[in-house]
Order: sequence, then C-alpha cells, then structure tokens
Amino acid sequence: MITPIKNTTPLPVLRLLGKLGSDIRDARLRRRIRTVTLAERALISRTTLHRIERGDPGVSIGNYSTVLFVLGLHDGIAELADRSRDVLGLDLLEERLPQRVRVPRRSAGPGPTGGR
Repeated sequence: MITPIKNTTPLPVLRLLGKLGSDIRDARLRRRIRTVTLAERALISRTTLHRIERGDPGVSIGNYSTVLFVLGLHDGIAELADRSRDVLGLDLLEERLPQRVRVPRRSAGPGPTGGR
C-alpha cells in the first residue's frame, strides 16, 4: 500500500502562494498574453506556468521570479527579505546590545602626554 505524501507547507504559505499565482494569472490576462507565449518567454513548460498560476509550492522560486520578470513585475523580489524590513530580526539584535559601554582603563606607564 502506498502512503500519500503529506504536504508540509504551512497553510498561510499556501494561501500566499495561491494569491501570488492568481495575481500572476491576472497580470498575464491584463496584458493579453497567452499561456503558451508566456511559457516560451520564461523558458518553462505550459504545465509549469499552470502550476505557478495555481500557486504550487513545488515550483522553484526561480521559475516564479522569471515569470514575474517577463511580466515586468520583478522589482519587488529583492525586497522580500530585505534586512531593513525585518522588524523581528532588528528587535532581537537590539536586545543583544550592551547596556553600557566601558572604556578600557589606561595603563600606568607613560602615555602620549609624558606620564602626567
């Protein structure tokens, strides 16, 4: 008996990918581009394009990105995990900052002022 493979993708991620796929489909339709044309321009199969438009989590991010590039919607990709928008990461980093800064004590030997 074959056991079905359990999908380990979290439900919120599936919803986001579904919205992304739907938005990609809408953008293609607004531009009046046929699936076969977009697939050719993105150098992917029509099957892969259909999977992207359904928000399939098994399709590589590279294929999603290429389709967005062909549609002229690729500008936001670099912003997805931009460190300046990582509020939680910045908060955690701030928590690890020292409470006060200690200046090292000067040694007892003569310094640049001649030992004064």
